Amino acid sequence: MIVAYDPAFLKKFKKADVRIRKSFKERILLFSKNPNDLILNNHKLRDEYKGYNSIDITSDWRALYIEKSTKEDTVAYFAILGTHDHLFRKRKNLNS
Repeated sequence: MIVAYDPAFLKKFKKADVRIRKSFKERILLFSKNPNDLILNNHKLRDEYKGYNSIDITSDWRALYIEKSTKEDTVAYFAILGTHDHLFRKRKNLNS
């Protein structure tokens, strides 16, 4: 599987804490060898992130990607990086 990155993903990655960047590099090496390694907790998402998969970077940080098929290979296109809370918290009604 080929790994590619959205420019917005790279921008967020460069601003992340050094520990998050280090963990991501370790996880992406693991992902390249075996995208289904249990440590990654790789799974499909639904609702607003339907079509994306998520892997664990730390206990709190996630990297979201879309799989795109080409004639030769499959590309994991990483598009979103963030904490679980930032990505998945339910939006509260501001009028409440």
